[in-house]
Amino acid sequence: MRLGRTLWKIVFVKLLIMFAVVKALFFPDVLHVNYQTDQERSEHVLERLTQVGSTAEKYVSTRVGTPN
Repeated sequence: MRLGRTLWKIVFVKLLIMFAVVKALFFPDVLHVNYQTDQERSEHVLERLTQVGSTAEKYVSTRVGTPN
């Protein structure tokens, strides 16, 4: 029983370390780097979320095509 708890603690610590490293390396805080204030960040996010002709729409229109 004691061995199992110790192994689960080791697994948990390893997962925490792995997620911290992955987050730090692959998911930088781009909004914090590129924009100075919360207002600028929120405007950028709102603009990106409400853009007309998003990439999803472009993808769907190219995949569907026109009937012959």
